[in-house]
Amino acid sequence: MQEQQYILKKPETFDLKDIFECGQCFRWNKQENGSYTGIWKENVVNIKKEGQNYVFTGICKNENFEEEIQKYFDLDRNYEQIKNELSKKDKYMKTSIQYGKGIRILNQDLWETIISFIISANNNIPRIKGIIERLSKTYGNKIEWNGEEYYTFPTPEQLKNVTIEEYRKLGLGFRDIRLYETTKMIRNGEVNLKELEENPNTIEVREKLLTLSGVGPKVADCILLFSDLKRLEVFPIDVWVRRVMNDLYIKEEDETKVNKKQIEKLAKAKFGDLAGLAQQYLFYWRREA
Repeated sequence: MQEQQYILKKPETFDLKDIFECGQCFRWNKQENGSYTGIWKENVVNIKKEGQNYVFTGICKNENFEEEIQKYFDLDRNYEQIKNELSKKDKYMKTSIQYGKGIRILNQDLWETIISFIISANNNIPRIKGIIERLSKTYGNKIEWNGEEYYTFPTPEQLKNVTIEEYRKLGLGFRDIRLYETTKMIRNGEVNLKELEENPNTIEVREKLLTLSGVGPKVADCILLFSDLKRLEVFPIDVWVRRVMNDLYIKEEDETKVNKKQIEKLAKAKFGDLAGLAQQYLFYWRREA
């Protein structure tokens, strides 16, 4: 694969930190010069801001480098319109959008997103990234670029003979059996990823995801929102989201008494089909600011 370059000129909604540090992805790393380098599918790309433009440089299996970037970074979606609509909801939403104004929800590979968010359960981001990197280095394909070695995320086929003990050696902890069982279910066709991608019914897709080992409600919603399933109406709820929703809207004295259904009902009524994006702005603002 030959090195390619693409320049994204003066994008209205695009900021490297907002995109890569908002909790949706784990294979992008900040470089000393402020740029970010990441890998998705068989692409290794560095993105650097130059003035008001963003320069993408890397190697890509698709000869149409621009097409690959447009799809992955969801560049065909009008985020300015979305932000304007959500900003009208209330002052809190407006403030959170101003803080994370450069967020875009990536179209990540469904298989990789499933495994990544199983790994994310009760985990912190540095540790999640370390596990995914070790998993990729051990079982994925090596790509050399710019004097560095990178590794693709392993396919279900590449993981077919991996034992629970081998997963444990990578530092997966209690998630080792979850990874083993989910890989087996997908390889056996118990859950068909292509059918999930083609099914427009979010409730049905969510129910199918919940049959996978290690996929609970929060992980299922993250998969729905952050993969190329791209269901923007789902509202993943973790401790940060429960806290911000309670602090801003519910105002229950004992935060632990706020249940998931209560938050989901409020999010659906308030944010509608854009609930997932509202969640990202609120989550990122609350956690970072």
